[in-house]
Amino acid sequence: MNPDRKQAFLNGMKVGVPIGLGYFAVSFSLGIMARNAGITPVEGFITSVLALASAGEYAGFSMILYQASFVETVLVALITNARYMLMTTALSQRFSQDTSLGHRIAVALFTTDEIFGANISRPGDLVPQYTYGMAAVAAPLWGLGTSLGIIAGNGLPVRVVSALSVALYGMFIAIIVPPCKSSRTVLAAVAVSFLLSYLCSPGSIISELIPAITSISSGTRIIILTVVISAVAALVRPVESQK
Repeated sequence: MNPDRKQAFLNGMKVGVPIGLGYFAVSFSLGIMARNAGITPVEGFITSVLALASAGEYAGFSMILYQASFVETVLVALITNARYMLMTTALSQRFSQDTSLGHRIAVALFTTDEIFGANISRPGDLVPQYTYGMAAVAAPLWGLGTSLGIIAGNGLPVRVVSALSVALYGMFIAIIVPPCKSSRTVLAAVAVSFLLSYLCSPGSIISELIPAITSISSGTRIIILTVVISAVAALVRPVESQK
């Protein structure tokens, strides 16, 4: 392996450790749903390693639990995971021109919220080996946590499971804080996204004035807000090319 690529892989593994530990903790609660759906520990491990999507897996396990049709399962998975299309589109702009199609597809496969955050905050061209390093640590821990959740999750107190379920949000906040410190534009976009997400949530003032908002799924609302806010930020304060 090229020395630079090897170093990128090793750096990715270092970043992947806290991500993987967060995944390990959170996937316990996912394992409980998987167990209720009749998923075995081995099946849960394989599913989590290949899917790498908490909300998508939760929706998939729910479809299995309620014996939904294949068509319903596919549609729910597409809607739940639609945000990854935005993330991978953003990452596609960071590849160097000589990056092969295989590497582009592999990076898209391993993209999660946290891996995306770590990639997008890294300056310069996106190096696929950096993503592979993060995934090499994070994916097995995600699968292992799911398996252990299936085995022993139901024996944990409800409060412990609830605490584990919110641990990943704290880690994701830690990922976006450094870019916010270095860029006022990013800070403003994040603050506006938080505010609008709250205002467009069910029970808010805007949802009472515009009831149609509550009929849109949370995932779709996030996609719409992401596109609008990022487009406005790009038009108002475009990022200068680093090449």
